[in-house]
Amino acid sequence: MDFDLRQYGITGETTSHDLVGYHVYRNPSVAKIYSLAIPKDRYKVANNGALIAYSAPKTGRSPKDKRIVEEETTKDDIWWGPVNIPIPEASFAMNKQAALNYLNCRDQIYVIDGFAGWDPEYRIKVRIICTRAYHALFMHNMLIRPTKEELENFGDPDWVIFNAGQLPAIPDLPGVGTKTSVNVNFKTQEMVILGTEYAGEMKKGVFGVLHYVLPKQGVLSMHCSANEGDDGDVALFFGLSGTGKTTLSADPKRRLIGDDEHGWSDRGVFNFEGGCYAKTIDLSEEGEPQIYRAIRFGAVLENVGFDPETHEIDYGDVSVTQNTRCSYPIEFIDNAKIPCVGGHPNNIIFLTCDAFGVLPPVSKLTPAQAMYQFISGYTAKVAGTEIGITEPKPDFSACYGAAFLSLHPTVYAELLAEKIRKHDVNVWLVNTGWTGGGYGVGKRFKLGYTRAIIDAILDGSLDGANYHEDAVFGLAMPDAVPGVPSEVLDPRNTWADKDAYDQAAAKVAGMFVENFEQFADEASDEILSAAPKVTAGG
Repeated sequence: MDFDLRQYGITGETTSHDLVGYHVYRNPSVAKIYSLAIPKDRYKVANNGALIAYSAPKTGRSPKDKRIVEEETTKDDIWWGPVNIPIPEASFAMNKQAALNYLNCRDQIYVIDGFAGWDPEYRIKVRIICTRAYHALFMHNMLIRPTKEELENFGDPDWVIFNAGQLPAIPDLPGVGTKTSVNVNFKTQEMVILGTEYAGEMKKGVFGVLHYVLPKQGVLSMHCSANEGDDGDVALFFGLSGTGKTTLSADPKRRLIGDDEHGWSDRGVFNFEGGCYAKTIDLSEEGEPQIYRAIRFGAVLENVGFDPETHEIDYGDVSVTQNTRCSYPIEFIDNAKIPCVGGHPNNIIFLTCDAFGVLPPVSKLTPAQAMYQFISGYTAKVAGTEIGITEPKPDFSACYGAAFLSLHPTVYAELLAEKIRKHDVNVWLVNTGWTGGGYGVGKRFKLGYTRAIIDAILDGSLDGANYHEDAVFGLAMPDAVPGVPSEVLDPRNTWADKDAYDQAAAKVAGMFVENFEQFADEASDEILSAAPKVTAGG
């Protein structure tokens, strides 16, 4: 029997005719989704059993098209600016009606009900209403899948996402401006997607919701991965793209709690998601065996190339996009910890790829430095990663995920510091970038050295180490790390031209200070005290 969506104004009827064969599929099985998808021209089955889907022309998120409804209940809390752009309630209402009109004209609708958050005390109930089998399977993987009993007693959801991404938005509406519009309404607890079929908008939309509601309950929401050792010790890994977050947290000696989104409550750490969303560009079984083996029946491969005869995936094919990805349930990872919860972290690791070559490979942070680095969210891009980049370029993203923050970054930083102090957590800054000079002169740290550093952090080898302080950034650097040559631990010592190092360090320090000016008015004196010892501009 079809699921009833009349409460949303979705009946399968139009003003001119009744659709023949109208069906609403609520939480269909994976096999059922495949059977409904395969007759469509936009789907294929890979030789490994995964469903191949395409989201073109949008093959990534559209952060500049995200809008939050400006209304009286939340307008004083939202971190308004380039990340959170307001849209009037009237425009949201028109976008929602357009989405409902579109959904009402479809003969197949999918409803996916699931949970966000593995801790039952803090999880929210989410309902996805969409028309593409690809979107249904994606969110079946990414939300936490209810048991049969939980689904029967699901009741009304806390949040509803209306995904009519095939329908363009109306650019002329106030607050819209383009044919893509991703709208979040905290008062009505709804999300509307128009003009983009990229599935990641739903995943990150839910993340943005949790970024708003959880800190108000004293729970720190985090864009990080988490794993757990045999003794129950938990480690968190923060880092922007290219810093090694996925590679370094995927440790066969430790259980994976989650790869991307977590909360930290008074009880410990919990994953938000029921699945993983991994990049697949140049994926190999040798390089990332866990991810490679997780791509099978039930997984969704996004925008990949494949052999038309054998349907074998070509992970090096970037003809559609370099942002090729795969979504799969977390239990497809052999060493995943189910349920995806852990205790309070013993170690927090901030990963940066410093292409200027001035940050040490590892340093231990004070609580104030942890807040400062967390708000800064620094890494650096190198030449060739983007058009127009001919030398290293700094990349600052607050809390290592500014695009998803709903509240001001200092809210999350203060929560982080409070929990670090309460639970006596060690915080580390690990540079996976360059040594002996910047990009083009020096060399990138060997992955073996970085892994040895991570091992030394996690096994406690650095707890009793001797440290000395960097003169510019104030970072405490260990004198020795097992398995790592001592001469690389202080970056200045690795440069042949010490004056060139001093100039480069002053330049990067100035970048930190200049970037932080946007947060200074909201930051405490403690946070400001952790700034590098220079003024803006060096």
